[in-house]
Amino acid sequence: MIPRYSRPDMVAIWSPETKFRIWYEIEAHACDAQAALGVIPKANAEAVWKAKDVEFDVARIDEIEAVTKHDVIAFLTHLAEIIGNDEARFVHQGMTSSDVLDTCFNVQLVRAADILIEDVKGLLAALKRRALEHKDTIRIGRSHGIHAEPTTMGLTFARFYAEMDRNLNRLKKARMEIATGAVSGAVGTFANIDPAVEEHVCAKMGLEVEPISTQVIPRDRHAAFFAALGVVASSIENVATEIRHMQRTEVLEAEEFFSKGQKGSSAMPHKRNPVLTENLTGLARLVRMTVVPAMENVALWHERDISHSSVERNIGPDATITLDFALARLTTVIDKLVIYPDNMIANMNKFRGLVMSQRVLLALTQAGVSREDAYRLVQRNAMKVWEEGKDFKTELLGDADVCAALSAEEIEEKFDLGYHTKHVDTIFARVFKD
Repeated sequence: MIPRYSRPDMVAIWSPETKFRIWYEIEAHACDAQAALGVIPKANAEAVWKAKDVEFDVARIDEIEAVTKHDVIAFLTHLAEIIGNDEARFVHQGMTSSDVLDTCFNVQLVRAADILIEDVKGLLAALKRRALEHKDTIRIGRSHGIHAEPTTMGLTFARFYAEMDRNLNRLKKARMEIATGAVSGAVGTFANIDPAVEEHVCAKMGLEVEPISTQVIPRDRHAAFFAALGVVASSIENVATEIRHMQRTEVLEAEEFFSKGQKGSSAMPHKRNPVLTENLTGLARLVRMTVVPAMENVALWHERDISHSSVERNIGPDATITLDFALARLTTVIDKLVIYPDNMIANMNKFRGLVMSQRVLLALTQAGVSREDAYRLVQRNAMKVWEEGKDFKTELLGDADVCAALSAEEIEEKFDLGYHTKHVDTIFARVFKD
């Protein structure tokens, strides 16, 4: 990803320097295990660790790869240059390239998942704070973009909190599923390497042993990982879309913080655009874009091919770097989101009580009117509000058929806002269990 949408800690996971350091650790730990088994001399295993503080020369490895056309061999050649050819004689003993590549890739994904999990925790904290702050801030709920019934801004934040809390669990499960390593040799049979080497390497690298690998770690694990990232991205877009709607001039119930000196348009000085949440909508598309290729990587020829390799070299960094940035940006947006309670009330009252129609409908049925007739009575008065700008309560009080079933006091009571918020505490207790 370009620096504009990147944060340094996540970028560092995918740097060549980090990759080669992980490769080195895998090879060095494998040598230790081989020496413990008596397969290679202990002195040779110890010699490998001479490079533990060495910064690998990326340019030199690239130079060697230009000749060998093989990245792992280029790295091993460079390692031998550092520790000596004789000392490096037993490095990679019985191993195949995928033992290094796949185990490394999963280490990187685990580290990326750890950052993403912390990102979501930060977002959850912001959502919870704003939910509690606006628990009783009344706003109109909408279905199909049309006024429905009253809700609260706190419930909106709580809804997003619950969704992101599910995403936190998804990321934890994705991390657990991807945290496996394989050092099983060609076609995964351990013919030339003892399974104890794999167990040792995985333990040192913080991974579980892959139960069965066919020279490569099964890619259903990776498909599940990237699918989880795609769901998180979609949830980000869900929040961003709501904020973009609220910031529309005709709505203006909330807006992104507009800092001093900020400019909204090169042409129109009055503009204050929802650029951050629009940006998040676009970034979500990029993360989701990685899901289908990850799914398609599951099917490989026989014990392995490398059709997945070029895909993963791209989607691994792109998806995790983009999602990390997006989560951090959304957290800032939520933290600084400007809320306009007065505009929320004004919007709700725009159609003069119309949003209380269901309460009147239910009251009529409870008073003995058939549901069909009750619906007809309420709708005919509601249409006068839509089409003639009438006041809903006034029309109901002037409707003889309605008044034959409900008293003026009963009609008046149906316009109490508190009726719609009486269970907010119950919902909050369910969402914020702590």
